[in-house]
Amino acid sequence: MRRNTRKRSNTARRAVGAAAAVAIGAGGLVAVNIYASAGETSTSKGPAQNQVLAAGTSTIDCPDVGQKLTSVPAQAKAQVDRELALLDKQISEAYQRLSTSQRAIQQDPNFAQNAIVGPLKDKRKAAIDRIAIAIGRVAAKPQGLDALAACTLRPTGNQPAPAQGGGANQGGNQGGNQGGNNPNAGVAGNGPVAADFVDITKVKPNVRTPARSAQASKGTFVTKCGVNANKLYNSDNVIVAPGVTNGAHHMHDYVGNQDNDAFSSDQDLAKAGTSCRNKGDRSSYFWPVLRLQDGTKEFDAAQQGGGAEGNTGRILTAKQATLNFVGSPRGKVVAMPRLLRIITGDAKAFVNGPANANASWSCTGFENKVQLKDKYPLCPAGSDVVRTFKFQSCWDGKNIDSANHRTHVAFADANGNCAAGFKAIPQLVQRLVYDVDAPSVKDNGKTRPFYSLDSFPEQQHKPVTDHGDFINVFDQKLMNKAVQCINTGRKCS
Repeated sequence: MRRNTRKRSNTARRAVGAAAAVAIGAGGLVAVNIYASAGETSTSKGPAQNQVLAAGTSTIDCPDVGQKLTSVPAQAKAQVDRELALLDKQISEAYQRLSTSQRAIQQDPNFAQNAIVGPLKDKRKAAIDRIAIAIGRVAAKPQGLDALAACTLRPTGNQPAPAQGGGANQGGNQGGNQGGNNPNAGVAGNGPVAADFVDITKVKPNVRTPARSAQASKGTFVTKCGVNANKLYNSDNVIVAPGVTNGAHHMHDYVGNQDNDAFSSDQDLAKAGTSCRNKGDRSSYFWPVLRLQDGTKEFDAAQQGGGAEGNTGRILTAKQATLNFVGSPRGKVVAMPRLLRIITGDAKAFVNGPANANASWSCTGFENKVQLKDKYPLCPAGSDVVRTFKFQSCWDGKNIDSANHRTHVAFADANGNCAAGFKAIPQLVQRLVYDVDAPSVKDNGKTRPFYSLDSFPEQQHKPVTDHGDFINVFDQKLMNKAVQCINTGRKCS
């Protein structure tokens, strides 16, 4: 049951920050130059182990417990969700301590292992034990979860530029390129870096379009829901962390449903207002905000999920956001069930690996040729940055969600076929266009600042972590119309 006393007002969630230059002070994050391999402990020997490096930074790499839980009984779900959110919070707090402990680490190379990574394992083990107990009360107790408690330090590959013009100021690594003369551009010293960007004109074409059969459902249903011009933001995620404030640890843009935060129940979603033109679509569409690292002090500069967790700079509103539902290249589609949840991409792909990474980056004029997964594009003059999310288009025919928020839906194979037992549903294709200049990578964003994605702190604002979230709150009549439109090859809105 939802606790209405904890529901935040729309006013509180629609705060807009005035543009003002800011330099992050002593409370900000700093780049941490530590290396530890996966099997190391504080007693490891060797010149490359647990030492402070002259260049490059480290992050905390923890196994993703939520992705290992493919089955959670309904009676245990609330507690499991809370414990999973706590695991994310523990990592965030450990990363922030890591990033503000550079002096201690320089004095004692074992400090990070003994004072940060070791205690983090103990906290994680306690939370994981509570997950296993909660499930074990109503079903078979999961085995082997303890092996997921230990985390490691791993190098990010970020290589800070050498100091320019007399060197960075004292807050250099803390303020990103906000310090004016700071060469280590990036969000609070943990990204992005010049290597995260690539000139799209120099990337070989990599787009492949699967052939469509004669039975393909070739229509398109377009829902127009705006670009979040009313600035509805929060750092919650009602799908992954229901009932938990700041469960995402990064800020989201919202279009469509206007009553979406961690405490929104299905009933709240069903009766809420919507930014969509067709009021029969109360669906929730949300994604991490994009920011320009220009020194702007946004409304969340001191908040968790915002500047307090390394998400700094001016929030950019997309100039265009298109939400298209398309058909299957192999046959007809069936209606999505009401309140179906779909997450595409992986917010933790930098440490989890790219298996679930799915969002793509490109530039207008290049989208049919080049789509990037792990780089931000440098677009030529006159071309805009584009983020594209193609959501899963196959449904298991039974569930509106799953324990890891993935197994109830799936992607079609390379030929467009759904796996046995899955049904083709309208595929949401979300496209966001931003008017943002290509940053000056040669001077590390000093002349023209970097742009970057909000992320979990330890994910370093890497483009591979981009992702989109969707909750279907179409009226059944409108969903049926969309399916008919798609299956008969028309374009409707």
